Amino acid sequence: MKCTDRELFRLAARVGRHLLDTKRRMATAESCTGGWIAKTLTDIAGSSQWFSEGFVTYSNEAKLRRLAVPRAVLDSEGAVSKAVARAMASGAVRRTGVQLAVAVTGIAGPDGAVPGKPVGTVWFCWAALRGRRIRLTTQRKHFRGDREAVRRKTVRAALAGLLER
Repeated sequence: MKCTDRELFRLAARVGRHLLDTKRRMATAESCTGGWIAKTLTDIAGSSQWFSEGFVTYSNEAKLRRLAVPRAVLDSEGAVSKAVARAMASGAVRRTGVQLAVAVTGIAGPDGAVPGKPVGTVWFCWAALRGRRIRLTTQRKHFRGDREAVRRKTVRAALAGLLER
């Protein structure tokens, strides 16, 4: 099933209502989507009430500098990994003071695949601040399609996951 701009807009609007209802603000930490999640969320009028900021940390150096992802984690696990997604999401919460964040890191293609990480591999992490603790929920997905399709499906899954937090 093709994921349309209209579907993404509807999901983003639902996320906004959800955040308003729960009196929370959020941030994004994106790699393979290059800011598409933040763009989709800020397409919603009034999003400044619940969207704080987005990090586009495409390079490893940006992940280190902007989100405090530990170099040892990047070196041992690689950028497309559960550990890096978790560090990105928790870094976004810590750096911004928001109550909710989503992080994505993946291989959109057409190249970039490595053994055990084919094109279409994406790691997600949703971070929810509960009191003084950050609750992290991770998920790995494998999407089929070209670069645009993988990225679009990643945006959809990230937004849908926000509705569960």
